[in-house]
Amino acid sequence: MALQLGDTAPNFTAATTDGEIDLYDWKGDSWAILFSHPKDFTPVCTTELGAVARLKPEWDKRNVKVVGLSVDELTNHAAWSADIEETQGSAVNFPIIADTDRKVSDLYDLIHPNASDTLTVRSVFVIGPDNKVKLIITYPASTGRNFDEILRVVDSLQLTAKHKVATPVNWKHGEDVIIAGAVSDEDAKLQYPGGWNAVKPYLRLVPAPTD
Repeated sequence: MALQLGDTAPNFTAATTDGEIDLYDWKGDSWAILFSHPKDFTPVCTTELGAVARLKPEWDKRNVKVVGLSVDELTNHAAWSADIEETQGSAVNFPIIADTDRKVSDLYDLIHPNASDTLTVRSVFVIGPDNKVKLIITYPASTGRNFDEILRVVDSLQLTAKHKVATPVNWKHGEDVIIAGAVSDEDAKLQYPGGWNAVKPYLRLVPAPTD
């Protein structure tokens, strides 16, 4: 059965370009992003891994660790990393799993027979400090991912995990948020003594908490 939001992310031990890792030990109490790519030495994946490498300061700022995966061998990963640095201007600065036995791919349902019997699909899993799956996005092989959107979602996930709020459509860090429906007006007055903008009784906008 495929993983769903709120499920515990399966732990695994795997060979990577940074040595063998145990997922839980490697991520510790950080957030983590596991993302799969169909194959090394492919054009869309090359641009993606370069983008993820350039975003390292943003991942670090959010206490997020990133790990990539494909079913290719470590030697291929190493050679391809040189191509990524040459063409994308950023050296790969995160581990890439060599899932040659498809152990991790099977745990995370990354090989879809209706797409390919051998290649992993373009999936993203955001895993929280509690090792629960917080986000799953799967793209077709022909479409590169938008990692700015994944950063945006991480910002929302981290904020809403700490405060009883939700984020509206197209929300970005620093913009107003919605007071969660489970919070009564009486409780909201204690949390937000400065008040809020009640567009509707069920749509209460308030500046995003900063602590």
